[in-house]
Amino acid sequence: MSSSASIIKEIPLNGTKKGMIAVSKIDAPYGEGSDSVASIGISLSGDAKNPEWKVHIPLGNIDDVIEALKSIK
Repeated sequence: MSSSASIIKEIPLNGTKKGMIAVSKIDAPYGEGSDSVASIGISLSGDAKNPEWKVHIPLGNIDDVIEALKSIK
């Protein structure tokens, strides 16, 4: 499996001393021919490249996810 990840933004994780939220784009996350995804990773240790938790969101779902997140705020 050959994927390529680019961190777009690192955001300090509210309520932690070193925590980070990393927003990335990953090309071919599940192997050659798979569609790119947005990846949101959470690291309590501050290591944005190796998050303890992460979610992959297909690029086609980003607008709906953003709308849902905005409705929470």
